[in-house]
Amino acid sequence: MADEGLTNAAILLMSIGEEEAAEVFKYLTPKEVQALGETMAKLKVVDSAKVESVLTTFQAVADAQHSLVSDTDEYVRNVLNKALGNEKAGFLIDRILQGKDVSGIEGLKWLDPTTVAELIRNEHPQIIASILVHLEHDQAASILALMTERTRNDTILRIATLDGIQPTALKELNEVLAKVLAGSENLKKSKLGGIKTAAEILNFMGASVETATVDSIREYDPDLAQKIMDEMFTFDNVNDLDDKAMQLLLREVQSESLIVALKGADVALREKVFKNMSQRAAETLREDLESKGPVRVSEVEAEQKEILKIVRRLAEEGQIALGGKGEESFV
Repeated sequence: MADEGLTNAAILLMSIGEEEAAEVFKYLTPKEVQALGETMAKLKVVDSAKVESVLTTFQAVADAQHSLVSDTDEYVRNVLNKALGNEKAGFLIDRILQGKDVSGIEGLKWLDPTTVAELIRNEHPQIIASILVHLEHDQAASILALMTERTRNDTILRIATLDGIQPTALKELNEVLAKVLAGSENLKKSKLGGIKTAAEILNFMGASVETATVDSIREYDPDLAQKIMDEMFTFDNVNDLDDKAMQLLLREVQSESLIVALKGADVALREKVFKNMSQRAAETLREDLESKGPVRVSEVEAEQKEILKIVRRLAEEGQIALGGKGEESFV
């Protein structure tokens, strides 16, 4: 059951009309708006006596309110200046009043944690700490959970040791965030993550990690695992390149890198490489592979990943086209 005060506030706002209620909402925090909105949505029928009681109570509370001064900021400034002198009071006044203009930071409160994390994840931990202390603790915690362990630990340390923020620094931070938010209307609709992103990340991991991860996903959702695999382009897929694409790739790869990478390749891929080289170059490569001693698996995977980077660069430049199920084949 909703809190009685929350219910009374909802009844009041539903009694004063849409325009007036909208004006009240402008002064509430995101959490207060959500709580009130949910409570209002659940109020279908309210006893007339209850409505009258709420309005009467509100009237009594409103009548008891009295504005002490017309401009509290100006009053604080004048009192402190008279008590301490302009020079001593200056910094203290800024400290007291610095939280008045944080519209940019306040704007983050209306965004989901994932969106905020995307906005600030590349900032210095000190900046992240300065932002998070202005947010609700649960929102800040959700944002930190999306950061790397190193950033998270560093940020918590800085929050714990933060003893205040210089007014000028806060103003600059607020202005920057206000500009970022002004240009991020479509941010929440941005395509982040997904199958393709997961596949691309796995492409840059070692074969053992790659296999273990896909197997783990397959236990949870076989169809999802297959979709990820369909999007992946591994070193074995280099064998699917046509001759023209293979020749373009080989021009970009250093001989030593190719030798190490092919140490972990199957016979079919090796033959595909030999086929797309001059006879002399192919013979030299065969000899180098035979004379090359044992190579660590980590070294082989590292060189294969470097070659895959070249493949993706050529694809991005439009020189070759990566294919897959439902996609164009290599041309």
